[in-house]
Amino acid sequence: MHPDPHLIDGVRRFRRDVHPAAAALFARLATTHRPGALFIGCSDARVVPELLTQSEPGELFVIRTAGNLVPVYGPEPDAVSSSIEYALAVLGVRDVIVCGHSGCGAMTALATGEDLTELPALDGWLHTAGPAGPRAPASGDGTEAAVTALVHDNVTVQLAHLATHPSVARALAQDTVTLHGWTHDIRTGAVDVLDPRSGTFTPLT
Repeated sequence: MHPDPHLIDGVRRFRRDVHPAAAALFARLATTHRPGALFIGCSDARVVPELLTQSEPGELFVIRTAGNLVPVYGPEPDAVSSSIEYALAVLGVRDVIVCGHSGCGAMTALATGEDLTELPALDGWLHTAGPAGPRAPASGDGTEAAVTALVHDNVTVQLAHLATHPSVARALAQDTVTLHGWTHDIRTGAVDVLDPRSGTFTPLT
């Protein structure tokens, strides 16, 4: 059985229209893989790193996880840690971006104390790699404000987790990589950027 016909039609349009129009780019990419940045984002289908940053194929190395979470480095191998190691040690990316987003389901579950008994893998993932939760509403806006606050806190936590990875620590010590924290508002398209000195997020202008 084929997947949704919409996906099949998309592949056909790519082969017919998109790939031929960028044939030189794809010919180069067939033998060259040198992305400049590692983008760690949420698996949420509404957040597309290449669209958000208007990047061409080959420019971003992307890791997507539920809640844009990064586990603290440990002795057991995992897909996220190995991808980070490859991006830093082999590809030599110069920037690492951790990007959270509005309305994140993972952060909503933590902020509201949602019962995840029926989703044990997700529950374990969020409580192992995620920020502390649940939390009280941050203002009169109720749950939405609490989720927004946790989305911001989570990006800060994940940047700290990143620094525990040896490949990242080495690159930071050698001043060959810069870590960035972003949050993206799906409705408005706005991106806020973390100031590492003050710990506050300000709009990207």
